[in-house]
Amino acid sequence: MRHFWPTAYINLNIVQKQKLRIYTFVCRPHFLGQSPSSPSPSAMADGGEALISSNSRHRSVTFARCSSHAQDELQSFRSYLRWMCVDQSNAWTACLSWSMFFVFGIVVPIVSHFLLACSSCDSKHKRPFDGVVQLSLSSVATLSFVCLSRFVKKYGLRRFLFFDKLWDESETVRKGYTEQLNRSLKILSIFVIPCFAAESAYKIWWYASGASQIPFLGNVYLSDTVACIMELFSWLYRTMVIFLVCVLFRLICSLQILRLQDFAQMFHVDSDVASVLSEHLRIRRHLRIISHRYRAFIVWALVLVTGSQFASLLVTTKSTADVNIFLAGELALCSMTLVAGLFILLRSATKITHKAQSVTCLAAKWHVCATLDDSFETNDGETPMAQAAPVLVFPVSSTGSDSDDAGDEEDDLDNNKLIPAYAYSTITYQKRQALVTYFENNRAGITVYGFTLDRSTLHTIFGIELSLVLWLLGKTIGIS
Repeated sequence: MRHFWPTAYINLNIVQKQKLRIYTFVCRPHFLGQSPSSPSPSAMADGGEALISSNSRHRSVTFARCSSHAQDELQSFRSYLRWMCVDQSNAWTACLSWSMFFVFGIVVPIVSHFLLACSSCDSKHKRPFDGVVQLSLSSVATLSFVCLSRFVKKYGLRRFLFFDKLWDESETVRKGYTEQLNRSLKILSIFVIPCFAAESAYKIWWYASGASQIPFLGNVYLSDTVACIMELFSWLYRTMVIFLVCVLFRLICSLQILRLQDFAQMFHVDSDVASVLSEHLRIRRHLRIISHRYRAFIVWALVLVTGSQFASLLVTTKSTADVNIFLAGELALCSMTLVAGLFILLRSATKITHKAQSVTCLAAKWHVCATLDDSFETNDGETPMAQAAPVLVFPVSSTGSDSDDAGDEEDDLDNNKLIPAYAYSTITYQKRQALVTYFENNRAGITVYGFTLDRSTLHTIFGIELSLVLWLLGKTIGIS
């Protein structure tokens, strides 16, 4: 009995410390401003999710923390989603979101096309291309809304935007990603507001100048006002949903670019090959997750936008088509909206693929600098003059004029600066060569069903689209 109380006291302290460590581990990712500790080597080595422990109890607790809730760093972003009527964090908002999509994405376009066709109107108020406009916008908006709903329902907003993976990132990556999150809403407004302003000007003119010709119910002014507002809300809702999914994809890609830039710093310090390899495997795994989530959306967006553009080209190049700004202005605005959204997708994918493949060039330069520096190492009997040669051969930074000419095109991944000697002082030639060989045979990037979305893929897509355009023009206006 004399030794029971000290032993029990020690065991109690151990249990309390373990609970404190578990609580700290679970709650640590809550705010981005906190500085987390380094992840465990086992979690980094196998490339697994750092937040998920091997213990089932810890896994359930940690997974519950990854779910979205109202008092985290996404609070302001979630409020914007709620105002856009696309928030599905609970049953009420999900029901409201689907109702708004059904009304403004499907019902209003159908009613507008069949009841407001205005076939008896004058030449300026006819809408011969309205069917292509409504079908194009509604199809791409439906694809965007369904994919966004699936992403949020399956992963949650935090996991979908990879906020649950930020706790083991550096302070630079966390701050940069938070800035990109705040900037994404501005980018969304940059694309949506001009399109909505142009559509509003057109619709107000169309209803104001042709009020007596447009079909109405009851009072002509009240009927036209309600119809104009409903059509404008439908246009705003569909374009907003389309650009939202594209901007979110750009946001996720910007996180991986920040990680790659942070990963490039490992070649400028004395890092070991194992840590470099494990970090690259983790980045590749995240790129593979992004590719798997977005591949269907990218393919279908490319197919629908291409079909929309060919339909627009077909109806406007017919011999009987009457094309002017009053008749085809809305069709041109719809085409610019869809092409801009597809441009955001392809540019974000090719940019991150280019950055990921630049790691191979950086590793090769790191290996060359280390190999050449080894050739200048002296033996015990050589003069000290030879030891100063590597300092002259490998300058750390470029001249001021070269930096001015490069502009903003260079970063830590793609630049002409040589690697300092202390960055590879403890790594052997065989390890460096093995790492470079690994990078050459394991190029990372965004893939779509096995096809890498890089600049070569864009050239191929452009060639196919141009061939189809020339073929279609040859069938309509006789270009050969």
